[in-house]
Amino acid sequence: MFRLSGILTWLAFPAYIWQGLGVRRRTERMLPAEGPVMHQVEGDEPPLSLLVLGDSSAASVGIGRSEDGLAHQLSLILVERTGRAVRWRAAGFNSATAGQIRDHVLPNLSADPWTHIVLSVGTNDTKNFHTVSRFKKEFGGLLYALRAKWPEARVVWSPVVEFTRVPALPPLLGRILEIRAGEINRMGARLCHERGAVPASRLPILDPQAGFSTDGFHASAAGYRAWAEHVADLVLAERLE
Repeated sequence: MFRLSGILTWLAFPAYIWQGLGVRRRTERMLPAEGPVMHQVEGDEPPLSLLVLGDSSAASVGIGRSEDGLAHQLSLILVERTGRAVRWRAAGFNSATAGQIRDHVLPNLSADPWTHIVLSVGTNDTKNFHTVSRFKKEFGGLLYALRAKWPEARVVWSPVVEFTRVPALPPLLGRILEIRAGEINRMGARLCHERGAVPASRLPILDPQAGFSTDGFHASAAGYRAWAEHVADLVLAERLE
């Protein structure tokens, strides 16, 4: 299901392995942020309930405090715009792919009545060279499972960022992964439209030095704030686009 450009990335697979190993050796290994993974921002009742689910970005890897991460920053914006309290949970896991979230995380989440769900999924599928067919099966299954468990929740998917703008990646590696990210994002957007979720546009990376953490791969506090601002309108929209 890859286009020709995606198929050609397999010819560059040796370069991907060689440069990828070099990046892994050089890159600082970071842990999830310290602080609460469940919290409430005060406001009017009844509260909104926000679940941020996915990979290491959902876990606020790259920063020191979870209060500076995506879930809390997005909650602050929602309170500012609606006046309502927001109860949030960040369920993020290092290196998690769509299939791992579907199979190992979602079944173990309690069925709390989340009104809004933001997905940070696809980056690891891309960098692990998962095929589009595999992503279709695994991400598509995750969307089905979310709709079955929370049929009234608004689900927003944040697609894979532009790899050529990621500071930790050498130019060739960034280009290889960017081709594959384009294919993953196209399939992800299609699945969202088919299965009752909303795909956001890609997060614009205006200033890589400010938007990324010291590892050059995960977001900084400023990056998470920009990410929260980018998806907030979609999260609050009344109906699916």
